[in-house]
Amino acid sequence: MIKATKLMRGVFLALAMMSGAAISGGSLVGIQPAQAQQAGETLISSVLFEGNSGFSDSQLLAMVDVAERGTVSQSRLAADVESIRLAYESKGYANVQVSVRQEPTVNGRVRVVFVIQENERTGIAAINFTGNNSIDAGTLKSVIQTRETHLLSWLFRDDAYDPTKLTIDQELIRLYYANRGYPDAVVTSAVAEYDASRNAYFINYTISEGERYQFGNIGIETSISGLNADALTGSIRTRSGSRYSFTDLQRTQEDLAFEATAQGYAFADVRPRIDRDIANNTFNVTYLVDEGPRLYVERINITGNDKTRDYVIRRELGFAEGDPFNRSMVQRGKTAVEELGFFQTVNVSMEPGSAPDRVIINLSVVEGPTGDYGASVGFSSTEGLLGEVSLTERNFLGRGQYLRAAVGITGSGRSFDFSFTEPRFMGLKISSGIDVYHRIQDETDSNYYGSTATGGQVRFGLPVTRDLTATLFTGVEVKNFVDENDNSSFVEDGDTRNKAWVGYTLSFNGLNDPKQPTEGLIASFTQQYIGLDYNLIKTEARARYYIPLMEDHGIIGSIKGQAGMINGLDGGVSSLEAFHHGPSLVRGLEARQFGPRLDTGEMLGTTVYVGGSAEVEFPLPVFPETYGLSGAVWADAAWIDGTAEVPGGTSIDGGSIDQKLKSSVGASVIWDSPFGPLRGDFAYVISKATEDRSQIFQLTIQNLL
Repeated sequence: MIKATKLMRGVFLALAMMSGAAISGGSLVGIQPAQAQQAGETLISSVLFEGNSGFSDSQLLAMVDVAERGTVSQSRLAADVESIRLAYESKGYANVQVSVRQEPTVNGRVRVVFVIQENERTGIAAINFTGNNSIDAGTLKSVIQTRETHLLSWLFRDDAYDPTKLTIDQELIRLYYANRGYPDAVVTSAVAEYDASRNAYFINYTISEGERYQFGNIGIETSISGLNADALTGSIRTRSGSRYSFTDLQRTQEDLAFEATAQGYAFADVRPRIDRDIANNTFNVTYLVDEGPRLYVERINITGNDKTRDYVIRRELGFAEGDPFNRSMVQRGKTAVEELGFFQTVNVSMEPGSAPDRVIINLSVVEGPTGDYGASVGFSSTEGLLGEVSLTERNFLGRGQYLRAAVGITGSGRSFDFSFTEPRFMGLKISSGIDVYHRIQDETDSNYYGSTATGGQVRFGLPVTRDLTATLFTGVEVKNFVDENDNSSFVEDGDTRNKAWVGYTLSFNGLNDPKQPTEGLIASFTQQYIGLDYNLIKTEARARYYIPLMEDHGIIGSIKGQAGMINGLDGGVSSLEAFHHGPSLVRGLEARQFGPRLDTGEMLGTTVYVGGSAEVEFPLPVFPETYGLSGAVWADAAWIDGTAEVPGGTSIDGGSIDQKLKSSVGASVIWDSPFGPLRGDFAYVISKATEDRSQIFQLTIQNLL
């Protein structure tokens, strides 16, 4: 925004200098004739601002040219006034007025004071769409950057009218349609009308959708001798019978070029030949893999990365200076840089090099914020309010490293967590990280014992395929127990248990969107050995498949499955390491309060569980899309078995194991908040054991798995 303001300031200054006239009555007022500058320029002693709250003094100082030059002239002041006005306008202040006052100081210098009258911020009263017969307005509102005024606009300031956003919105709408079967969709107009009586804008987008298309016959042809075309078919995302998607077409082109390069054909050029079948509304696509021109990358110029180090960007490109030039690989590298999440925009251009077979690649970025703070809130009938505050930096020191620190608190405990990840360990495509924690659990009426656990682990992650990642990890923990009231059957006051573990996780992510998926599969499989004071193997698997039921209307279905098993190598499994289930398995049942328990009421835990869920998510029609609210209906079911080791001299409460099948149904309200996706679940338990404890409502952070 400040860079754009400086550009407009330069244009305004040039016009002012060409005209040679002072500006009055509009943006620049308050310069008295007695203060007019004589021949030459007067030195400035200081630059001050009055009446500003929308921008800080330091932000305004960066916008004005007189502060940089140290001298004052009417034309320059006029340009600076316009710079400030434009900056305020982009932030939603349509009626801001800026004046300048010059105050003489010692030695013939002047103090320049910019007086700002901000007035009320303008908002966006409504965003309307015309011609969107296939995709509802609520869905399109979630796609564009322009936002209607809502209850929290005073806090997030996200309802400012910006002409630049309207241009971006048109392209976002076009791409959204192009990825959902409408290759000819276009936004024919985007008009903003200001209503002075409401001090707000009305935005109107007019859309021409065109016909909806699907992919027909898909094939690969190559003129490169020795290239195994059959080995490339696994990279095709455009499946016959699926709806037309520009993104799938583009990514298939990139992936095929990458696979051809992996076979040793660095100059392979992939072009999709598209045959439109108007009668059947299909696109038949043939990917032509041919030998491209033998060009080499002479130089890669990177600009705009004021914080991010050059090497963080270069390592994502997949090629370096001196490597063969491949246009599809350049596009793939651009996508990889965008997926870092560090930049608002990434643009790539090419120009001829110093020789006919040389190409110069220019990559410009606009950096975005990478530091986040988060807060989550939950509620338990046993613990009361639960909360966590966290600080996250996704691009630590511009090195692309991930850093997170979090403090959590419950009615009976505290937790402190620290995590650090280096995405390229020793420059390899291997991530490494460390997790450290300190967790305190108090002994209360509902907690049979208290504990203090300190531990940490080291992990390494490496890509196996495009969608599959393997993570190796190992760690240790020291846990001290408190049982002053002698309530627990498992520990005594002052006991210490040490454990160490080593294991692996296989993670598959085939989702079409990592944050708000509508289609695809995400799954994980984890297995670990836990030793020292224990001797067991723990195995868990989770998977969730998303299905677009009525995606154009925001209705998405999903099916989730999960299972776990613990094998005690010495016989039994300690309750301290058994599965203690919570609402993540069956919503409507309290965490650690269902399953087998002793006749004293103390939970034992299980060694086996299998669970499944079905859910349908949909937008809430009553609320504006900009509120980020959606609803869901769901059903959960699980089978738990395999009671943990029973201490000698105690017996199991029969009412806690009379029903191993647990099930519930319910509805949820989901809020895509600035602090993360929060969801409130209202549940009705269908089947449970007599002693299982249920809860009607729970507030949690929404997870994909």
